Amino acid sequence: METLSPPSSSAYGPLFNSALETGLRALIVLEAFYPRRCSLMEMTWFDHLVVHTADVDGPDSLHPDLAPRIGELFVRRRLVEDSLNLMRSVHMVDVRHDDDGIHFQASEDAPSFLGMLQSPYIVNLKDRARWLAERFARAEPAEIERIVKERIGRLRTDFQAAGSPGEANQ
Repeated sequence: METLSPPSSSAYGPLFNSALETGLRALIVLEAFYPRRCSLMEMTWFDHLVVHTADVDGPDSLHPDLAPRIGELFVRRRLVEDSLNLMRSVHMVDVRHDDDGIHFQASEDAPSFLGMLQSPYIVNLKDRARWLAERFARAEPAEIERIVKERIGRLRTDFQAAGSPGEANQ
């Protein structure tokens, strides 16, 4: 009998920090923050903070505290944007365009989908996202940015993409 072996990760792209993994984190965060709408910049910060909650005096972080983490925010923005587009394409995330720019919100289908996900990691991630939402639900973007700069390091957190309408004030 022939033995089946799993395909190499190179056949399907990276397993960790893929658009799918990041999209699930984003969806979990948006569901925890519901009905608040979040900008791409906020989602980039929250994607980092939901797995590094200890950075903001929260529960133990889900991901290890590695030295090169300071650069994570630089690479996360594009990945978070791609992941939100993926979740939007499967109707899990709604996009709102208003006077304040572009904002994302969990769709009405998100709670039932997320309710089916019950792995220990996902349960812990949902707990961290709820804590994060309680901590930042009423915070203005400028306050969140200040905290990110203070806690994660003095770095440029306004990753404004050239030509991205509606994000200049976020």
